[in-house]
Amino acid sequence: MRKRRLLSQFAIIVSILSVLVMLVLPEQVQAEQKQRIIRIAHNQSSNHPTHIGMEAFEKYIEQELGDKYDVQIYPSELLGTQTNMVQLTQTGAIEITVASNSILETFNQQFQIFNLPYLFETPEIYHAVMNDPEIVGPIFNGTEESGFITKAWLDAGTRNFYVTKGPIEKPSDLSGLKIRVQQSPTNVRMMELLGGSATPMGFGDVYTAIQSGVIDGAENNELALTENGHGDIVKNYSYTLHQMIPDEVIVNSRFLDELPAEDKKIFDHGFQIMQDTQHQAWQEKVEEAKEKAEKDMGVKFNYPDTAPFREAVMPLHKEVLEANPSLEKIYKQIEEKAKTVKAEDKEAQADAKN
Repeated sequence: MRKRRLLSQFAIIVSILSVLVMLVLPEQVQAEQKQRIIRIAHNQSSNHPTHIGMEAFEKYIEQELGDKYDVQIYPSELLGTQTNMVQLTQTGAIEITVASNSILETFNQQFQIFNLPYLFETPEIYHAVMNDPEIVGPIFNGTEESGFITKAWLDAGTRNFYVTKGPIEKPSDLSGLKIRVQQSPTNVRMMELLGGSATPMGFGDVYTAIQSGVIDGAENNELALTENGHGDIVKNYSYTLHQMIPDEVIVNSRFLDELPAEDKKIFDHGFQIMQDTQHQAWQEKVEEAKEKAEKDMGVKFNYPDTAPFREAVMPLHKEVLEANPSLEKIYKQIEEKAKTVKAEDKEAQADAKN
């Protein structure tokens, strides 16, 4: 009897608590149900410019539409590798991620254009091209059938060689050196033309590969020296400026299509804020990385004449354009944009003198 009485009392207590929960929390539950969770995933640390740009996006969207959307950021591959995250964005399991240019090539071959070495002579031309919707718009929207489109591009700086056996002053200095490159046929061919030995591998394996002597160096931006510790084992960084390759912020197409018109305008502005913030943070981080690498890690920076490197790889431009004729129009547009930027720069210099 006593046991039965205790069970009955327990059941009554549980029932009362259930009723109290329903009375006290319905408004909170409804509010949470009204908010749509927006998941953003990327493979960089929370100190990286990419994450800083994402945080600016989150702040703006929640400031403008916080009653409707809850933006959640997942850095450092918390939701899988970059390839995994692209697949999740395709299906809509997450709404937004950052994709490398080489991954997007598999969805739209026109992204291949950005992998060409010395496509851009200067960072100014690079930015002018990437900010021109007439040039990049068709490329960015060309993956819609795959379930996503690009809404912003992120600066990944200039790619340069860093090696253990001395500075790279001319292409012949790469002869016989095993250099890690991104897993892309374009990059492998680039190294062949420069006289080095291309070793494609994942970025996470580079540190131990250099340390153990499997490779003699790699090519990447300055943050690889500090954020990834490569400056601890490589002391020569040469500004060959051979590639300027963007990362792309891709967004699930269905999510964008379902946004109300007014919300879409706010999200579009949010993507612009993300892009601008990331670009500014990138410049600041590069300066910090150079100072730290030089002063704390003992890395020496040198600035070779890039003309011989550019001349060595120009046959690759012809090869790629012949293999993929759809790139011809974009290539010519980039050439025209470069001429415009150079002319504007000369005019600005002339005005400054006067």
